[in-house]
Formats: sequence, C-alpha cells, structure tokens
Amino acid sequence: MTHPSARVLEPGDLDAALAVLNRDPVANAFVTSRVNIAGLDPWRLGGEMWGWYSGGRLTSLCYAGANLVPICATPEAVRAFAERARRAGRRCSSIVGPAEPTADLWSQLEPYWGPAREVRACQPLMSTRSLPADIAPDPLVRRVRREEMDVIMPACVAMFTEEVGVSPLAGDGGLLYQARVAELVSAGRAFARIEDGQVVFKAEIGAVTRHSCQIQGVWVAPSHRGRGLSETGMAAVLHYALRDIAPVASLYVNDFNTAARAAYRRVGFQEVGAFMSVLF
Repeated sequence: MTHPSARVLEPGDLDAALAVLNRDPVANAFVTSRVNIAGLDPWRLGGEMWGWYSGGRLTSLCYAGANLVPICATPEAVRAFAERARRAGRRCSSIVGPAEPTADLWSQLEPYWGPAREVRACQPLMSTRSLPADIAPDPLVRRVRREEMDVIMPACVAMFTEEVGVSPLAGDGGLLYQARVAELVSAGRAFARIEDGQVVFKAEIGAVTRHSCQIQGVWVAPSHRGRGLSETGMAAVLHYALRDIAPVASLYVNDFNTAARAAYRRVGFQEVGAFMSVLF
C-alpha cells in the first residue's frame, strides 16, 4: 500500500505537475504561467513546488515562493502543506489562492504566522471568452512602449499602493517591482490610455498560458473616475487579450469593490469562483 506523502517536486515531475495545474486552467493561470517559463527548478521558478501524492499519484500542489499558493489542494494535502510551511517559517508576502483551501491553510498557519496585516476572505474570480457587444473599446488604450517606463511607473506604484496597502518601493527601493513592470511592457502586455504625459487608465496581462490569461493592475486615475473609462478601457484590453493572447481572460477582484465588479460584469465577465488573500 502506498501512503499519502508530500515532497518538493523536481524537474522530472513537470508533466505530472502540469496535469494538476490544467485541471483548473483559469484559477491556476498565475502558477501555470510561471511553470511554463521556468519549469520546476526552484532557482528559475522563484520558489519550491510542493506536491501531495495519494495512491502514488500527484493530486495537489502548493507553490511556495513570494506567494504561498495552494493548487487543487485537498484537506489532507492542505494539512501537509501547512506543516511544511510552519517548519520552514514564513518567507512569503502573501497566501493567495482558491478561497476554501486558502482559508483552511491560513487557519492552520495563523497560530504561528499571525496576525496578518489584512485578510481578504472573498475575492470573486471572474472570466470571459467574448468581447462586450454594447461597449466599444477605448481607441486610445494601447500597448505601453518601452520608452514610456517613466510615464507608466507612477501609475503602477499608485495602483499597487491603493490595492495592497503598502508601497512597492519599500525594501529594495522598488527594483524588483520596476523589473516586473518592465518585463510586462517588453512583452507587450501592459496597456494604458495616456493623455498629456499622464496615465488615465491602465491594466496589464500578468499571467499567460495557452488556455487562459489573467488581467491585473486595473487602475483609473482618481481625477478621471466615474466617467466609464474602466469599462471602455477593459473592453480594449479584452480585445488585445482574446485576439492575441488566449481564448479566456480572467481576473479577481475584492468583494467590497462593488463599482469594479459591476464594471467587469458590464464588459462580460462572469463569476466562476472565489479567491482569498492573506497579506503580511
């Protein structure tokens, strides 16, 4: 009889790990995109991939890097991942993933890692396969050019600070964050409407797989809010996403952000699940 067990995955486990990730390509887009690029080597991946085996078969994963992310995690797997994380000590800045296993994981880690700076227990996961029929894409939303890094960065910092509650410039002065933004700009996955040298709308496509992509960093300048730019801007980003990148676009949003949820519904997004985030 083969007993259930957990271990750090190795490059030779790649096909089995991808099979687990592909069971829910929308919810797992972020981790899948990293694995597609880096494989399972911890140095390239930016963290370890833990695997849970039951009956000799890989059934659950947990990405342990800057984020701790349970993937297709059963209650048994969550217990094993929590014990491994507790022994290793907290190295992540957040725990994020599908709401139910993430809540279970946090309940087991909170006595050791708590208190969290903030817990966002319900973040609707939304997706769409089609463009809105009744909202025209904003023709001024376009890909950000490489020479516009100094234009887009203040908007990215403002969005991150507003959304997460801390500045991405803390710690290393923003070097890692700037490198990530530059990576998205270079890949043609950063979009903005820029007027008189100022960003009034922006969004990025942060994760990409052959099955789906995930939109992130949606932001409208405070002086331009209430004018429908989030809807026409998102329609434009969806045009690029669904035409050029993947057949499904997704995002997740805080449940208390009723205005954003309504705007996303108006451009065709439907709720398909829920995420949870624990921020440290």
